[in-house]
Amino acid sequence: MSTERPTLRAVAERSGVSMKTVSRVVNGERYVAADTAERVLAAAAELGFRPNTLARELRAGGRSATVGLVTGDVANPFYSRIARGAEHALRAPGLSLLSASTDEDADRERTLVAQLVERRVGGLLVVSADDDHSLLARERALGTPVVFLDRSPTDVDVDSVVLDNAGGMRSAVEHLLERGHRRIGLIGDLSRLSTHRARVEAFGEAMRDAGVEDWERWVRSDSHDLDEASRSAVSLAESPEPPTAVVTTNNRITTGALRAYADRVDRPALVGFDDFELADVLGISVIAHEPEAMGRVGAGELLARIAGDDGPPRHHVLPVRLVVRASSSTPR
Repeated sequence: MSTERPTLRAVAERSGVSMKTVSRVVNGERYVAADTAERVLAAAAELGFRPNTLARELRAGGRSATVGLVTGDVANPFYSRIARGAEHALRAPGLSLLSASTDEDADRERTLVAQLVERRVGGLLVVSADDDHSLLARERALGTPVVFLDRSPTDVDVDSVVLDNAGGMRSAVEHLLERGHRRIGLIGDLSRLSTHRARVEAFGEAMRDAGVEDWERWVRSDSHDLDEASRSAVSLAESPEPPTAVVTTNNRITTGALRAYADRVDRPALVGFDDFELADVLGISVIAHEPEAMGRVGAGELLARIAGDDGPPRHHVLPVRLVVRASSSTPR
């Protein structure tokens, strides 16, 4: 059995017609006799021939029926839920989603973007780890629609879909203050990410409003992976005046903090940004939201741009909500 993919030439030889006739049949063109078309299609089916749709679209000067999604850490369920929402929105108009992960590496992101636009994707959904978006700005100017998800760009004005980072963080801090906590710590992600900066800024504002001016001594940034998050949690717990409560800025950091505090009798109250699987079973208070909605709204904006909408950039802020559970409900 041959392991080579059947070619247009093989179909032509099997059906006894020219390659040009085969091309007309598989492309649905007119002016081919019915019996000839039937013979060509039968030969194609026997050989298992599949037309190269991408090559045909590019030869015609168009774009592929694929949308690129560039995200951070592929192991994080947050991104898979974004992809699921986008995929569902793209399914009805007949587009498919091609996902790629940067592992939060800016150089990797630029490489992936270049590879995707070389494939002439219909558009790009980007959760950016970069702070230089000149490449994306250039591709957008050349006609590739771009929508930013989760993290707003600071150097280019394009469509974006983000969470209410400030509102969510403020609700977490105010909840802990109401429970009697004053020494509240924060364990955050990479300091170059816009989500981290927005959440830390809101945290600081809420603490200052409560009269806590030295709040920064309880902030630990750049805790991107589980191990680093655990080390930051231990650092806070062993500081001279350890916080009695901690806010974590994403689901992975929450998991790292839980590991660090599991065997400690002095573990602080805890609120995490992002809900996660088993958080309800473990009794962890969270700032919850719907990642699928982010993917769905972002894909909807991209579809509008692909269809020719050239209006000014639109910026969506999706709602979040505080879910109080056992980890923070007990008054200090």
